[in-house]
Amino acid sequence: MTVRTRLLILLAATVVLAVAATGYTLHTAGHGTPRIVPLTLGAPGRIVFRDMRMGAGKDHLAAVPSTAPTGPRVNGALVCARFHAASGTGLCLRNRPGLTPSYDAVLVDGALRERRHFRGAGLPSRTRVSPSGHMAAWTVFVSGDSYGGPNFSTRTSILDTRTGRLIPSLEDFTVLKDGSHYRSADINFWGVTFADDDHFYATLATHGKTYLVSGDLTRREARTLHENVECPSLSPDRTTIVYKKRVRSPATGRPWALYALDLRTMRETALAESRNVDDQAVWMNAKEVAYSLPGDFGSDLWTVPVDGTGAPRLLLTAALNPVF
Repeated sequence: MTVRTRLLILLAATVVLAVAATGYTLHTAGHGTPRIVPLTLGAPGRIVFRDMRMGAGKDHLAAVPSTAPTGPRVNGALVCARFHAASGTGLCLRNRPGLTPSYDAVLVDGALRERRHFRGAGLPSRTRVSPSGHMAAWTVFVSGDSYGGPNFSTRTSILDTRTGRLIPSLEDFTVLKDGSHYRSADINFWGVTFADDDHFYATLATHGKTYLVSGDLTRREARTLHENVECPSLSPDRTTIVYKKRVRSPATGRPWALYALDLRTMRETALAESRNVDDQAVWMNAKEVAYSLPGDFGSDLWTVPVDGTGAPRLLLTAALNPVF
């Protein structure tokens, strides 16, 4: 083969790849640049979420009518890696460029305007705002990037959105395990869900096991309640926790299943979702939760009843972090 022939083949291959890449980009971007419009939190009958579609609107917050979630999306200007909101207060975690993972935690109001700004080290993982909007929590990976393996470390912070008072790490809290004071260098917390402005639930991990803990911000303590609970999400009536439970070896690559825990009886119920769920579920209403599963654009949102009946239902493609 001559040099000229090789160059022609290389040129042709380059053209084909360029055309394919252009076509893919146009396809995934929805054949155009989305129009950026002002978004507000708390509008009735609307779902706000992180748009995962490729293109100019990727990672922007977007909204659709809750009665027509597959309809056209409107995109706002705010870009987030993780997001949650309640009562007109939103928490947006953004990745910062650099040689080491770092992030910005941005507190926004109902019009998605910045109110406070915090900077830290780590990779964004979980966010939650209390029902009143007065407290906000976030978890980041400070080493490792997956809950599925043993070699990771997290840091969970809690912020009073009214005063700006920040608890940098829950690892400073007193831990009561099985009623006794417990200390260990390997303690990790993640996945806060708020009961009210002073009480929360979260996951505590130590020595290869995970526990649901009940936390008290005034007393600065966390008390273990139930084993094998990760990423809890508290129901609106504060009686039920939906969480991911480890039911298989992490070596399988699909260790978790969704369960519901009745906090009055500590009775567990497996939800009707057989696929591996690595997410902190969000309550849509008193009977259903939404959660993410891998999709063509990184993540799709599904829903399932919390009583163990029914079947999973696709809610939104190319979406993450819904707020109802």
